[in-house]
Amino acid sequence: MDSAPVDTGFYVVRYGATRQLGDFNGRSLPPLARQTAVIIRSERGVEWGTVLCPATKQTRSYLGNTGEPGRILRLPSPEDEERRDNARAKEKLEFATCAGMIRDHHLQMQLIDVEHLMTDDRVIFYYLAEGRVDFRELVKTLAKELQVRVEMRQIGIRDEAKLLADYGDCGKPVCCNTHLTEMPPVSMKMAKLQKATLDPTKISGRCGRLKCCLRYEYDTYEEYRRELPPIGAMVVTKAGQGKVIAQEILSKKLMIAFDGARQSMVDLKEVLTVISRGGGKKNTDQTTEKDDEAE
Repeated sequence: MDSAPVDTGFYVVRYGATRQLGDFNGRSLPPLARQTAVIIRSERGVEWGTVLCPATKQTRSYLGNTGEPGRILRLPSPEDEERRDNARAKEKLEFATCAGMIRDHHLQMQLIDVEHLMTDDRVIFYYLAEGRVDFRELVKTLAKELQVRVEMRQIGIRDEAKLLADYGDCGKPVCCNTHLTEMPPVSMKMAKLQKATLDPTKISGRCGRLKCCLRYEYDTYEEYRRELPPIGAMVVTKAGQGKVIAQEILSKKLMIAFDGARQSMVDLKEVLTVISRGGGKKNTDQTTEKDDEAE
């Protein structure tokens, strides 16, 4: 895919509490380096953002951007920094105010985070709830109290991690708040195929769901698995005839039980022919477990 810039002066910028990504027109400014702080105009208004890289046809396709790009207005001034800091300070009071009103209205929702835009014209509250919540009275009360436009946005458990989590077990920032634009569905089948531990405490991410990284190599495992004779298959190798009792998928090797109870690890290249594919244990778990899908 073409990685040439869409046009000189366009950049991919990360912005907002949910770390949204978009392409922005910065042709009115000198070339911008990665991690440069900028003031942008997005579909939500004037915001603080961070430059990630020049925009290309590849990045636009990846982000799914089809509309007009936003604009990079300027580099932050001392006044912009003060407005940003004031907005962050207001969020603490706004969070406490909203949490108190949720209790007063007896609403079945859990407040997770609040985002106060730099222009002081909008406050966004993020919450968790099992179902739909009628928060119309809450919004009216909040808007009257805060004297600002109020938005309530319901999020999922993975989105909570995107807002609040910092580092994963790998020691790096969690994928959901760095480079993932959407959370892919992940299932136990993926963990079993990759022979990962099935201990929930070790394969669950900060959100409590299966780690997104279990999907990263799954397609490769599936491709390699299809090349291997299944467990239970009878094969002929250079060392004789035997039965496949285990697979090492990434190395493309098979554990084969030969006559006389002798077992040996054999490379796929050494398998001359497959006599029968067998009817024993299947390669992957075929139960009807429901995938642990992202919201």
